[in-house]
Amino acid sequence: MLIGERIREACEGDIPALCELMKELGGEPISCEGMRNRLEMIGASLTDTIFVYEEDSEVLGLLVFRIRENIREVSRYGEVCILVVKSEAKRSGIGRKLMSFAEERALELGCKSTYLISGFGRKEEAHRFYLELGYEITGYRFIKPLL
Repeated sequence: MLIGERIREACEGDIPALCELMKELGGEPISCEGMRNRLEMIGASLTDTIFVYEEDSEVLGLLVFRIRENIREVSRYGEVCILVVKSEAKRSGIGRKLMSFAEERALELGCKSTYLISGFGRKEEAHRFYLELGYEITGYRFIKPLL
């Protein structure tokens, strides 16, 4: 790691930066109160953690990481739930560092592998990035809205 650069768990002081980063993913903006609720929810979780990539006291990246139990194989997987890098900092290696961090964390926690789900609208940028990192496309996600 370079001087002034670190990956750490997100804290309440990061809420404004987290809201801005989430805008990068599109969709409805998240209010500071909404982000505070998310931090509280994840703080109570035994399997989910929000990490930030910080450089010179500025939050430039966000990683939401989760441990998944696989009952069929009696194993664990590390899931990258959200990965986002501030638009001005894209292509600077931050995404790679966050993904490497997730993979190292998964190994430390006894996971068999890591995986993620990425929408079809991100094929050009995100999908190419994940493929370059050695991830394989293995299926589709099916969703049935209930509300």
